[in-house]
Amino acid sequence: MSERSIQKGTINAHSGEPPSEQTGKGILVYREKGYKCGIDVTLAVVGGKWKASILWHLARETMRFSDLQRQFVETTRKMLTQQLRELEADGLVHREVYPQVPPKVEYSLTAKGRSLTPVLEMMCDWGRDYLQD
Repeated sequence: MSERSIQKGTINAHSGEPPSEQTGKGILVYREKGYKCGIDVTLAVVGGKWKASILWHLARETMRFSDLQRQFVETTRKMLTQQLRELEADGLVHREVYPQVPPKVEYSLTAKGRSLTPVLEMMCDWGRDYLQD
């Protein structure tokens, strides 16, 4: 993840290092943009129309691209590819390419991606509870 940055008075969004005591304010830096709140960083990483759902499906099982396409019929191949590439670049999704014809590509969660599973489960529960109220 080449987009990490640590500066004086900055909290690294990936390592959670504390801010410098000299500045008193911490700024989380993700993709060269500063955030004041961890929630904003989380939404920047997993926000978007499809990312959380992709992570939710991959938390259950490793999936091929065609399996993911069947789950997300409302999105285009290009958009799904873009979302998967961003999740891969952020270290949440692992892409395994098998050298065969036709090409076989599987997607799974990395350890960092799996760490989001409890958050996704809580979001799912909250959504169900919200609709019942």
